Amino acid sequence: MNREEDGDDEVVCLDESFFINDDYQLTTFTFGSQVLHLFCLQSASTDFDLTGQLVWPGAMLMNDYLSKNPDVLQASSILELGSGVGVTGILCSRFCREVLLTDHNEEVLKILKKNIEHHTSSENPNSDAGLAVEKLEWGNSDQINKIIQKYPDMTLLSILCCFQQSSISPLFDTVEQFLRLKGRGQCKFILAYVSRAKSMDSMVLNEATRHGLLINEIVGTRSVVGNLEGVIFEVTLK
Repeated sequence: MNREEDGDDEVVCLDESFFINDDYQLTTFTFGSQVLHLFCLQSASTDFDLTGQLVWPGAMLMNDYLSKNPDVLQASSILELGSGVGVTGILCSRFCREVLLTDHNEEVLKILKKNIEHHTSSENPNSDAGLAVEKLEWGNSDQINKIIQKYPDMTLLSILCCFQQSSISPLFDTVEQFLRLKGRGQCKFILAYVSRAKSMDSMVLNEATRHGLLINEIVGTRSVVGNLEGVIFEVTLK
């Protein structure tokens, strides 16, 4: 905790450690015939973007879709944006060749790595799928280029995330960079989107268009998650 004096007022500046909660619980998630056991929180602070410590409705939507359509993942190499605790990336590893899970928050990356270690050592020790973790801040071109060079065989991007309005533009900036670097037809982006406000619904569609992307709803994926409406989109270059 830092204190700064501003005239007669004392301003208290709290650092990230004040908000961190690492009291993770091992939680069971079932998607079709697939059962995952992951460490996660039941609630987390929105300060310092620690929401990745939770499993959000978008993850449930995405995992339900993937468990019913595993052919989407067969023989693919997956890059996941906004992996959080890893519930989707780890599910993907049951079906595909290689999974790269990414997040930008150091505290979230810790629990992500712990869950991968737990999964590979105790739950699925004979899995052929490779699981790796990289730090990625959306819109960071240096990190994007580094990942492209290190993982040249990536053919599919997938994401689940809890949208904040400020994250939508850097998200699509990241997606556009990946798709253009990989080349037309070599990569696509699957987005699990849970609606929280009509204004954000429009912003998602508008940002995709602004970045030169085609965004199409996958038929049959619109459903209610909790009390929110969700849908799966497929995004490609125009």
